[in-house]
Amino acid sequence: MDTPRPRGIVVFGGGTATNSLVDVFESLRESRNCSLSYIIPISDNGGSSSELIRVFGGPGIGDVRSRLVRLIPDSEADAGRAAIKALFNHRLSSDPLRARSEWLDIVEGRDQLWADMSSEKRELIRSIFNHVNLEIVKRARPSSVFNFAKASIGNLFLTGARVFTGSLESAVYLLSTICAIPSTVSTLPAINSNFTHHICAGLADGSHITGQNAISHPSAPTALPDTRAAADENNDNNDHVLRETEAHDRIEDATLPGSLPSLRKPYIDFSKADADDDDLPARIERIWYINPYGHEIWPLANPKVVAALQAASAVIYSVGSLYTSLVPNLILRGVGAAISNDGPASRLRKKVMILNASVDRETGPLSRPLTATDFVRAIARAGAESQGHFGHQGRDDEVRRYVTHLIYLEGEGVPAVDRDELAALGVDGIRVYGRRTDGVLQYDEAGLARALEAVMGKPEMVRSRRNTSTQ
Repeated sequence: MDTPRPRGIVVFGGGTATNSLVDVFESLRESRNCSLSYIIPISDNGGSSSELIRVFGGPGIGDVRSRLVRLIPDSEADAGRAAIKALFNHRLSSDPLRARSEWLDIVEGRDQLWADMSSEKRELIRSIFNHVNLEIVKRARPSSVFNFAKASIGNLFLTGARVFTGSLESAVYLLSTICAIPSTVSTLPAINSNFTHHICAGLADGSHITGQNAISHPSAPTALPDTRAAADENNDNNDHVLRETEAHDRIEDATLPGSLPSLRKPYIDFSKADADDDDLPARIERIWYINPYGHEIWPLANPKVVAALQAASAVIYSVGSLYTSLVPNLILRGVGAAISNDGPASRLRKKVMILNASVDRETGPLSRPLTATDFVRAIARAGAESQGHFGHQGRDDEVRRYVTHLIYLEGEGVPAVDRDELAALGVDGIRVYGRRTDGVLQYDEAGLARALEAVMGKPEMVRSRRNTSTQ
């Protein structure tokens, strides 16, 4: 019996960076007439998501919303689609009082954002807005009121739909339906959960940084001491943490008493530009999930993520933050095994990393940035940890189980690529040409699409009754 060929494309990636390549992945999907699944982390606790997490709890859904809105099909003839995209991409004013007034205008249907939208969609969307607004009012306390500053309307919708249905995947389904996203493309949260999931970074100097926002943006090490002895060595810092914890415990919100202060702070205002210029104290060695008190946990991946991987002919690690956009997806239980499975069908699978065109705070220090070889080893290590293998993560003889090809650019600021090193790991390096936009090197979409097509080979012909002989 012939081994069934895997079908489908799975793309790992976070928000903005991967959004720029959506058209490339869609053209690849069309040429193969298969499904396309985007795997999105839910560990982001920065921006407007931080306020939703503080008041409602639940997953960080900013990247999920960003991908769903990006996938809305463009149509110059359909003003309604443009209106929906504008609504769910809209952010309220940075002034809290003005933002609250803007929000009420939207809830009551008086804002101009509704002008070109059909009445049935407007009232369906408004029903969710009314629900989340009621929940915000119910949760108001003298010590804690919701801050609407810079709030994402799309994030408020997804949170309202999740709270109303009690299901994250139902909220994603509702937004996908309203946005008329084709059924051939799916956006899958890495974890299907109504709970908040935070990550922690272990640095080479032994310190920890808790929370995705603190990892990606300037922050001092934030983990509580693990033992009383360690606390005694740094009583001043420990006393400060305890005072900060006590202060947060007086605020009634969705966080549990005694939770790490770094996971309870609002992070509405931060600058991504500043983060790239501020090195971490030391290089990141490992990422793991933690509960609100800082203890390591091992969450299960969304079952739909595992199913998509098992059926995929290609797994693509897209551009974006290595340790906060890619690795949080890969260390989940079930993911590493689904990618690296040695079954007959999975041996046909291509596993392609699209290397970032620049280094950032996570892949520095800028004086010693990670190389392409470091990137693929980090992917392999995360896949091994997903399966509970903590002693030999990223081992050279196992790298090809997770990465078979690396696509890269050449230019100033790009991570260094040694093709001989990659070949020794079983990884094929493929150079493509890019273009500079406002001085920033980026992938050329046509060139990247050709490289991906070359890696995956000619599309398999779909058999039909017309070209199938009978005996």
